[in-house]
Amino acid sequence: MMLKGKIAVIYGAGGDIGSAVARAFAREGAKLFLSGRNLGPVKAVAAEISGRGGVADAQELDALDERAVETYVGEVAEKAGAIDISFSAISVAKALPDKALLLELSPEHFALPIAAYTQSNFLTARSAARRMVKRRSGVILTLAGIPGRVGFPNVGGSAPAYAAVEALTRSFSVELAPQGIRVVCLMPHAMPETATIRENFARYAKAAGLSLAEYQARIESMTHLKRLTTLDELANTAAFLASDRASAMTGTVVNLSGGAVPD
Repeated sequence: MMLKGKIAVIYGAGGDIGSAVARAFAREGAKLFLSGRNLGPVKAVAAEISGRGGVADAQELDALDERAVETYVGEVAEKAGAIDISFSAISVAKALPDKALLLELSPEHFALPIAAYTQSNFLTARSAARRMVKRRSGVILTLAGIPGRVGFPNVGGSAPAYAAVEALTRSFSVELAPQGIRVVCLMPHAMPETATIRENFARYAKAAGLSLAEYQARIESMTHLKRLTTLDELANTAAFLASDRASAMTGTVVNLSGGAVPD
């Protein structure tokens, strides 16, 4: 198992992405500390993992609350003895308006994802790194999306938010790599398995005058693989990146767009 004995902290663990990564980490032997703003879904994920023989703790947490994050990470480090992996999968999609065209967007709604994504990633990464530097070891994973690389309509401030997370990843990496800590960003394409993407696709399809199936087929046709990223692909890649097998990878964005964004 690639992550046997590792201590992993996952934020937004009750969501589709966070829970998929949690399951993958558990399969690879990691001990999990899961958190989210809504405790119910997080507890359900923890119970599922525990029921399969894994080890998972659930905690209610707002990853935008500096004091709460710092207290939580300190308690995890004290209880577990270390923090080896930190991953933030929080989402603010449901707080965005149905129509997010820039010409019609309020400054508040434009700034919301930029502030939320950058602040949550900054706070969670900083708190983990403060513990990791003591052992000169650790992996911090972030999450972005292809609108940060290519023009995409009706996404509001999400595109610059993703670009900011990529930049934050590189900044943390250049400061932390000499102290043995790797920082890597994952960039999947839209994953229709997630509730957020299903909702967004329905909104985009309506705006384009297409059915949901027609819109998804259009997006799939823009990739080299002619299909979209799956949750399993993202989760399994995250597990690999968090492991020692990816020891040379830091300060980079791992492209899981299926060729939609060629490097």
